[in-house]
Amino acid sequence: MKLLDALVEQRIAAAAARGEFDDLPGAGAPLPLEDDALVPEEVRVANRILKNAGFVPPAVEQLRALRDLQADLNAVSDRTTRCCLQARMLALDMALESLRGSSLVLPREYCRRIAERLSERVGNLTMADAGSQ
Repeated sequence: MKLLDALVEQRIAAAAARGEFDDLPGAGAPLPLEDDALVPEEVRVANRILKNAGFVPPAVEQLRALRDLQADLNAVSDRTTRCCLQARMLALDMALESLRGSSLVLPREYCRRIAERLSERVGNLTMADAGSQ
């Protein structure tokens, strides 16, 4: 098989050297790559139908929301708002992990307690802000 591969590569290189690929349609343009090449064929059809109807998979929506929250977090300096955003990011991240079906590095109970503490901090910060006014 290696001999056949070497022969094919040699012929392709020779044709390229002669300029036989220079005037092909779409030359120099990026290839239209399918974003679902790793998705099983039976799922691809359903995904394309949903995509054409304007829907995206829940994981994609959550990844977009996480990206937007991260951008918001980078732009905010207020502690109360930052804690709220971090709690929302944690909840979205946990939901995304459950969609993936993979196990979390941290146990779910631990993540739930972190989310509760962040919520408590937000409540305490909000009360402190109201008291200072």
